[in-house]
Amino acid sequence: MFTESRTQDYLAIVLGVFAALSPLWVETNDNGQWSLIVLGVLIALTGLAQIYRPAVQATDYAMGLFGALLFISPWAMDFTDYRGASWTAWVVGVVTVVVAIAALPAMSARLHDMAPHH
Repeated sequence: MFTESRTQDYLAIVLGVFAALSPLWVETNDNGQWSLIVLGVLIALTGLAQIYRPAVQATDYAMGLFGALLFISPWAMDFTDYRGASWTAWVVGVVTVVVAIAALPAMSARLHDMAPHH
């Protein structure tokens, strides 16, 4: 279902670009700014890598890791006082992890088997 269309890869690119560019419209400190930029770029790059090399399963795991790091970054990098930046990191981080899990081969096979076949 998800893997056949590679929708998750394009979604990862959009999520990563959104996170990387978000310091342009949300207030943050230097730690938050660089966390959003670096992790956003890494998420987008994992999406691009999956488009061009879909057989490399490690990028799905890397995408999940970067999403988890983005989720914890407001606490780890001390920018929880900046609500816009924190919420961006939390939401994009969670969605990225969900997308990465859904893209894993075992999960994709389960989702594909659950889909009605015509």
